[in-house]
Amino acid sequence: MTGIARLFAPCKLNLHLRVLGKRPDGFHGIESVFQLISLSDELEIELGGPDSSCAIECVGMDLPNENTIAAAVERMRSLTGITSGIRVRVVKNVPSGAGLGGGSSDAAATLVALDRLWGANLSKDSLLAAAASIGSDVPFFLFGGAAIVTGRGEKIVPIQARSDLFGVLIWPGVASPTGAAYGLVDKARLRGFEREIDWPCVDDLAEMYRSPVSEWKFRNSFTAPVETVLPSIREARLALRDSGAVYAEMSGSGSSVFGLFETESAAKIAQKALSSRWERCVQFLLLASSQMQ
Repeated sequence: MTGIARLFAPCKLNLHLRVLGKRPDGFHGIESVFQLISLSDELEIELGGPDSSCAIECVGMDLPNENTIAAAVERMRSLTGITSGIRVRVVKNVPSGAGLGGGSSDAAATLVALDRLWGANLSKDSLLAAAASIGSDVPFFLFGGAAIVTGRGEKIVPIQARSDLFGVLIWPGVASPTGAAYGLVDKARLRGFEREIDWPCVDDLAEMYRSPVSEWKFRNSFTAPVETVLPSIREARLALRDSGAVYAEMSGSGSSVFGLFETESAAKIAQKALSSRWERCVQFLLLASSQMQ
């Protein structure tokens, strides 16, 4: 069996993220607005090599032995019974531990690529179930664009994505592990954190997304607790606001922060000014659909 697939695996932002209490399964519930953006990893997946082999070459970082790409390969083998050898080459443009879902997007891209290469023609429901078994954020990347996401991340309601905003993303050079970030939120709540916050209702999130950014009441449960231990995140977030961003927030559990601007020229000016302080400072666009499709 031979064949090759090349895909972009775009990352996401959490424009809004409310962390709820722990569920009976041990996961925290969330209410979030996910937005796909143009910063992407690049994957090349080729069939070949000994049966059951999976050779992964990663440019840009060292992948651990247990990673989302390998998990996606094993899941597809389990679903299809196909065991042909696979070679994967990944160019990592999305930083790890940044709250951007780079690993989750890589997993979704691998599922899509192998479904095509093997001619498996799995149903959307089967792919979504496979994605959810790998990680909470993975199913979203099979939809792309923008969505209201609830549950532990597996309940996805797509909404029409905006294209009238322009972004600047800063990675401040520190990692914010997801498990540790949830621990910080839990500890902060024991001290009364968020008790006085007027959170938008989940049923209003889609309408709020469509409204002028100046009217957004979006926020992120992780931001304040994580910034107490990683102050460079707060520095970058405030710098984006000072540079004219109409909305600036941390994505996911951190550590990346993003600013949204009303014009491309404003975003370009901000990126140029801020790149002298942060090496990883890039412009991005909002994507209306997944580039995997």
